Amino acid sequence: MKQRVIIMGAAGRDFHNFNVWFRYNENYEVVAFTATQIPGIDDKKYPAELAGALYPDGIQIFPEAEIVELIKQHKVDLVVFSYSDQPHEAVMNKSAVVNAAGADFMLMGTRHTMVKTRKPLVTICASRTGCGKSQTTRAVIKALKAKGLKVVSIRHPMPYGDLVAQKVQRFGSLEDIDRHKCTIEEREEYEPHIRMNSVIYAGVDYEAIIREAENEADVIVWDGGNNDIPFYCSDKQVNIVVVDPHRPGDEITYYPGETNVIHADVIVINKIDSADLDDIQCVRENVRDRNPHAIIIEAASPLFVDNPALIRGKRVLVVEDGPTLTHGEMTYGAGVVAAEKYGCADLVDPREWAVGEIKQTFEDYPEIGVLLPAMGYSDQQIKDMEETINNTDCEAVVIATPIDLRRIITITKPACVVTYELQEIGVPTIAEVLKNF
Repeated sequence: MKQRVIIMGAAGRDFHNFNVWFRYNENYEVVAFTATQIPGIDDKKYPAELAGALYPDGIQIFPEAEIVELIKQHKVDLVVFSYSDQPHEAVMNKSAVVNAAGADFMLMGTRHTMVKTRKPLVTICASRTGCGKSQTTRAVIKALKAKGLKVVSIRHPMPYGDLVAQKVQRFGSLEDIDRHKCTIEEREEYEPHIRMNSVIYAGVDYEAIIREAENEADVIVWDGGNNDIPFYCSDKQVNIVVVDPHRPGDEITYYPGETNVIHADVIVINKIDSADLDDIQCVRENVRDRNPHAIIIEAASPLFVDNPALIRGKRVLVVEDGPTLTHGEMTYGAGVVAAEKYGCADLVDPREWAVGEIKQTFEDYPEIGVLLPAMGYSDQQIKDMEETINNTDCEAVVIATPIDLRRIITITKPACVVTYELQEIGVPTIAEVLKNF
């Protein structure tokens, strides 16, 4: 008899696990997906065009809050947990709820979820969202391109729109980003690659994506998201994982970040220029305990501000990367560090002026610090963010997102932009690790 399955996800790993293991597997019947973390994805359907012949009507997506009701309604045998950046305790809490409702609870491993590529592969992942993976990825691409290699990157999925249209997406220009109507989160991840004259793919069907990317690449770079494990493997592969001493202990207490640490060939301890020495040592000991054979690179992420004079002595509103603050659980980021470094008079809390979906974000994530998360999963969120920024009683805006938000919204106040790059401290460096690759 077929096992009846629900896949718990957040419009990324869940679709991938379905595609590579369940889509054509007649031993299972996936009766539903559930969704969380990302607003607006829990009332859709995984379309028939992507779901395959066994699912001619597609598969409905429901809010995760309905999981117990769905298990009982569909007589579900198995629930597959398929998203990331969760404390181990929270994962087991969900398992307890599922088990009590009568179903088995499953975490999928690397063997059944990684698609093999014939190209050399470098994967960049992290123990948590907000560790500094993006600047590490840029450093890897620069090192590989310096060797004369054609690098093609593939980004962890962010398919929040038309899933059929997003099956395979290739971004080689800023016009491609506009054409695909990308969200702010997508733009933040794709634009830095394009500005390096590098191609990046993303989408929904990662088997189809890798086969297209292989046609134009000497080497594939997996640009991981959240703290998820890679979607790909290769006979020639280097796994790089970034950890964050600003959150010591998270590298061994979050799912599947700890898996990444154990799976790593190279571990980058980032932000050592701004972290406490005891916290750096704690992280170093934890990764050594979990993975004694990994190469450790120590690195900083120095900040650059295009107009620091706008900060000094001013009351400033800091706008930071959204996912880092929400499910990444950080209460500050590069913008707050830059504002304090350059002598702001005060950080302005935008909650009083927040409107619409931005106001709802603060209610959903009350631990967010004195700053504004750059939430842009929909046109309405972008509009609400623009209104919130312009309503806030501040003298200047510090933009610390991976892209300049002024390309997307109109900011009526003086604004400066914070950027950051990876700076390895001592040896080995990223380039040295990859020199024989």
